[in-house]
Amino acid sequence: MCLAVPAKIVELEGEMAKVEVGGVLRAVSTMLVPDLQLGDYVITHAGFALHKVEEQDALSSIALLRELAQMVAAHSGEEN
Repeated sequence: MCLAVPAKIVELEGEMAKVEVGGVLRAVSTMLVPDLQLGDYVITHAGFALHKVEEQDALSSIALLRELAQMVAAHSGEEN
């Protein structure tokens, strides 16, 4: 199973970009998504940006994923 997490473009050079997800930087190819700019959010898989995501949608998804992670962590602590 794959989880599509929006990644923010922090560096562009030719058909490659560095994207940031939760403080982690990764290199991805942008050849499948034309006209990307610094600050855009993309969904990536297997080292490729697959499509651009609107910033508000990306930020909402990130917030929900963080909330889910906090709930899982809190629940895990209750079982110990």
